[in-house]
Amino acid sequence: MKLLIRKLDRSTTEAELRALFSAHGVVQSCTLVLDKDTGASKGFAFVEMPKQGEAKAAMKLLNNKAVGESKIRVKRAENKPDANLGTSGTET
Repeated sequence: MKLLIRKLDRSTTEAELRALFSAHGVVQSCTLVLDKDTGASKGFAFVEMPKQGEAKAAMKLLNNKAVGESKIRVKRAENKPDANLGTSGTET
């Protein structure tokens, strides 16, 4: 299950985030989203946990947890809609 973590303190590292979620189960991937120009954190990340039960427990236990100077928000990440799906494919 892929989780979206928002409201991260800008100083939070990917390693800290991985350690936080690893306490609740196996972390398959952890990606801190960085600004292309500055390389600084944008304040959100994605964590993927292969076991749904562990991911749900982490989501429940870590949502609103104080991490650094901020209380993080954890929710299930929604899949991006496919750019090709919204067109009818018919010509007039």
